[in-house]
Amino acid sequence: MFESLCIRDLRISAESLDGSLYHYRDQLGVEVDAIIQLRDERWAAVEIKLGAGEIEQAAQNLLSFSQNIDTDKTPPPSFLMVMTGIKYAFQMDNGVWVVPIGCLRN
Repeated sequence: MFESLCIRDLRISAESLDGSLYHYRDQLGVEVDAIIQLRDERWAAVEIKLGAGEIEQAAQNLLSFSQNIDTDKTPPPSFLMVMTGIKYAFQMDNGVWVVPIGCLRN
């Protein structure tokens, strides 16, 4: 249920910016919970994890995913984010943002 709530809020936020929200999965089994795509080609990747114990692995998955992007065909992501149920937002040393769902507002 937490993931569905996050997807709903991300979709509302993306649409308010005239963007779209997608799910990503490829033939190699790489999966990202949400891709936010804006009309100007900016985009971001989001993993959704309820518990703090899952943040580090989710961040590593996002970094691995972003390093395999063909930047000749698409720009690099504007940001990578792990959306969680924790209390505070912060940026990890690796550049991935950790953001509680309560921080999403229009």
